[in-house]
Amino acid sequence: MNRIKKTKLFILGGLLSTGIVLMSADHLDAPDVAGTTADITDFYAFEGANPDNTVFVVNVQSSLAPAGDSATFDENVLVEINIDNNGDLTEDLVIQAIPRNGIMYFFGPYTPSVTGLNSTINKSTDYLGQVEISTGANATISSSNGISYFAGLREDSFFFDFSQYNAIIGGMAPNGFNVPGNDDFDGTNVLSITLEVPNSLLGGTFDHPAGTGTQVFNTWVEAKTKQ
Repeated sequence: MNRIKKTKLFILGGLLSTGIVLMSADHLDAPDVAGTTADITDFYAFEGANPDNTVFVVNVQSSLAPAGDSATFDENVLVEINIDNNGDLTEDLVIQAIPRNGIMYFFGPYTPSVTGLNSTINKSTDYLGQVEISTGANATISSSNGISYFAGLREDSFFFDFSQYNAIIGGMAPNGFNVPGNDDFDGTNVLSITLEVPNSLLGGTFDHPAGTGTQVFNTWVEAKTKQ
């Protein structure tokens, strides 16, 4: 069993069981992990083409060069998707992904033996599936146990006028953002981990806290480094 310690997390509160896309994004502004292999840039969760499935997308390593085929996942960094089934903001299930020798291995969803800052991987009982890590324009997708997997380099889908943002913060742009603005991340890449999971594997749901009558679960993602 490998013990992993948390470096950074994103939280998406109240994932709807209808076709709404939720996302969290964080580019270039996390001092502890910025520019490192553990830097999470985006987390997306949305209903799959099959409405009985949920798609999770975790992107790491911001602003990779367009020709950055040499960019690789760090074998000492575990990416963990957490599922909270009862609204207490503690993970009830986890899905874990870790690379080894050009392959991304997935574990879960399963009930973790520890929660919070530390994680373990029980490779003998909780192995889920794997996919060859794609490079360049190549996209290798695999499926097993009703789950589809992808891991590899992809163009960054995040749109943000980062230069204008800095000008606003510095008091140099009193009129705020331009319309439509400039996408400073256009043409840059991220390393992406994507999987589509049947909802039947994701545990239970709870009533939306706002009283909408919708059943939800919470989900968040962490990047954790081996200790």
